[in-house]
Amino acid sequence: MTVQTPLAAPADQGHPRRTLILALMAACATMTVALVAAINLAVPKLAASSLHPSAAQLLWIVDAYVIVFACLLIPAGAVGDRYGRKGALLAGLAVFAAGCVASALAPDVGALIAGRAVTGLGAALVMPATLSLTVQAFPPRMRAQAIASWTAATGVAGIIGNIGGGLVLEYLPWQGLFWAVAPIMLILLALSARIAPRSERHPADLDLVGCGVLILAFVALLYGIIEGPELGWSSWPVLGAFAASALVLGVFVAYALRAAHPLIDPRIFRVARLRSGVAGITVTFFGLFALFFVNAQYLQYVKGFSPLLTGVAIGPLAIGMMVVSRRSVALASRFGGRRVVLAGMLAIACGLGLLSTTGPGTPYALYAAYLVLMSIGMGLATPALSTAVIGGLPPSRAGLGSGLNGAAREVGSALGVAVLGTILSTRFAARLPAGVHAHAIGQALARTGPDAHAPILSAFTDAMAAGYRVIALVVLAAAFMVAFWYRPAEK
Repeated sequence: MTVQTPLAAPADQGHPRRTLILALMAACATMTVALVAAINLAVPKLAASSLHPSAAQLLWIVDAYVIVFACLLIPAGAVGDRYGRKGALLAGLAVFAAGCVASALAPDVGALIAGRAVTGLGAALVMPATLSLTVQAFPPRMRAQAIASWTAATGVAGIIGNIGGGLVLEYLPWQGLFWAVAPIMLILLALSARIAPRSERHPADLDLVGCGVLILAFVALLYGIIEGPELGWSSWPVLGAFAASALVLGVFVAYALRAAHPLIDPRIFRVARLRSGVAGITVTFFGLFALFFVNAQYLQYVKGFSPLLTGVAIGPLAIGMMVVSRRSVALASRFGGRRVVLAGMLAIACGLGLLSTTGPGTPYALYAAYLVLMSIGMGLATPALSTAVIGGLPPSRAGLGSGLNGAAREVGSALGVAVLGTILSTRFAARLPAGVHAHAIGQALARTGPDAHAPILSAFTDAMAAGYRVIALVVLAAAFMVAFWYRPAEK
């Protein structure tokens, strides 16, 4: 017998199973973000695998998922608004599981990148639906706290991805990561089919043209960043990619201003609070996922940690995300959202700056303290920023709001991995001892004897420090810009 779930209860009461719905939606969203973090732990095994990926291909393997995830989040939100958020969620979970299976079976780098892209499509359908259904399940007076709880879960997802991914990779090859995730998504699919509420449908245009143009602009930008070290920053393909990205983005803005129903109307960013939220989310996850990308290599190569110990070692990041984020709404009410956001982003920048001082001799306890500082910053900033994004649009456009929130998160994640990975590759290759030629630490260690390992590790930590400093400066500068734009909620 088919189980029919009721529509949401009246707005002043919320759904009678709202707590269970929140837990399930948080679990679905958590898995989509966890895989973004978990793949970083697999980088050493991927580099040593029979696929023989180059340094640039490793970045594409990591970022292919995030690129599609980020670029399709907004149209996926519109799909949920138009055809039903529950249907979008169920379709997304199924596609996600299929993409994981395709990735696990990939015979070469191209097939793996394609499988990752399919998984990203599924994630794009899942993420906005989970937040929209969460908002729908709670009455207005409880929505800010519900959003904070959902945000905390997705923030901690990176930690879950590291710990869970480390556990899998401790005993299995890189393919095991995808084999482990696929059945979990199918279980969540079955639970969501039974528990998730049906939602009202709202008019929403998908704007496939605008979507395609925006994807092209973003892929061109990442191509320039990722391929720069291997092709040369002054090469025509790289310069052409940056020029194409700027040109296509300009075309997108011009098109969106004239379209009757654009994917994103650029005029919505006239709302300073919305602009602040989108920019802030982008930059905070830019810093967080830059950390995730290099952390796995630092702890495994430089400190000699196993994959499982590496995943556990990132655990201190959960402290601030779980504890502080639950109090961020109250702190924002007491001290003002602007101060809370600014303090959080400054803490993230400070944590990244301190991480740039770490090396082979850094005690783990000190390293963990830097992670805790970053986690406090994330816990303070992200709930207020997400609330600013969602609150900057009317309830009927909840799909667009959650899509913007998620897209900002994933764009920041992709750029963080690409920028830090590029700095790492470029500076590492320049600092290697004479006669050693490689763009990745795993390649350099594999090609040399034990006597050469110390200078190679020194070259890596020097490159890592340079990358962290750049990322920290970006977050620091953005913190003041975001705080300047941040405004109290309009009545």
